[in-house]
Amino acid sequence: MTTHHEIVAGGRDGDFMTVRHLRLAGSQTEIGRGLAEAARETYGWRPLAADPRRARARREWFAKHWPQHAARLRGAASAAGVDPEAPVFLDPFTGVPEGSACSVTFCPPSLTEEGRGLVGRNYDFFLTSEAALFSMLSGEPVEDDAPPMASLPYVITSVPDDGPATTVLTMNELEGCMEGVNEHGLAVALLIADAENAGAPVEAGPQVGLGSGQLPRFVLDTCATAEEARLALLAAKHYDLGTPLHYLVADASGDAFVWERGAGGDEHIIDANSAALCVTNHLLHRHPDPGNLPEDNEETMETYQRYRALHRWNGKGELSGPALRAALDDVRYEARNAGGYPLRTLWRSVLDTGERTMSTHFYLGDNADGSARYSEELVFAAR
Repeated sequence: MTTHHEIVAGGRDGDFMTVRHLRLAGSQTEIGRGLAEAARETYGWRPLAADPRRARARREWFAKHWPQHAARLRGAASAAGVDPEAPVFLDPFTGVPEGSACSVTFCPPSLTEEGRGLVGRNYDFFLTSEAALFSMLSGEPVEDDAPPMASLPYVITSVPDDGPATTVLTMNELEGCMEGVNEHGLAVALLIADAENAGAPVEAGPQVGLGSGQLPRFVLDTCATAEEARLALLAAKHYDLGTPLHYLVADASGDAFVWERGAGGDEHIIDANSAALCVTNHLLHRHPDPGNLPEDNEETMETYQRYRALHRWNGKGELSGPALRAALDDVRYEARNAGGYPLRTLWRSVLDTGERTMSTHFYLGDNADGSARYSEELVFAAR
């Protein structure tokens, strides 16, 4: 296996985050070992005791439906010095939960100046620790000095011997991701599905199937096109532990859709139909008409306002990489518009499905005038 590990943004006094780029090439088992070792070093990861029946069922499900992850878990077991068949949870490779309020839009190649599909995303999250965040959301006093949940993100480039190369970006889960692109030009990004009703996740631990943050990585590992992704998601078993997310998936041909589930577990596919497609933090299957959206309230995190802004921009037809970045900057969170919440747009990414690249700049802190300070935009290729 070949490994390259470096800090690519932040990491200096006064910077909010330290961004690491981890590049792994080799077998999936070797890649899994490398991910586990990085998670142990950065997050203090360790295997967790599990019910033997549930642990076995998870191993068997991964082996049948997501063999790439099953192989990576064997590598994680090696890193931890435990039997791969032991009654433990080897994933997630993290120390904190996922979730975010974000904005994503997809511009198909037929509508962009570049002639390539572009997925633009703002990743919006809080500047607090896990304990402080849930105290704040529940109205309790915030007394916690732990590191912020989002201060140690990773860009991970995996080049396996037996599958597509991928580049993904994750806030905290090294076996999953928040967004990414593979060598086929398939791109995926996740978002909170219903900000108005979001709360703390259920403390139930890993279940059988795909966790919320694992679903994008599963799609990138196993699919080359949006249609393959539709079929894979319909056939998969997945869970959210009380924090429902939805996902935008787009491929190099311009085919794209949003995947989401209703409260009863009903599954919905909202297709782009050769047009631009945007998604924020409300369920699109409940609000299919952009011209008839509710008004925002204190709990919606401006999801409808951000959606309207992106939808108007998409309708202008001025679709290009620079224009997409400007549109995302218009709806980003800074100290000047975050209200009483310690909320910021922690990064802005543009996933180019034609070039198979992810271009991202990262939040480093606030300027004196309340504007955000970002790193330079960095470009990461899937291979």
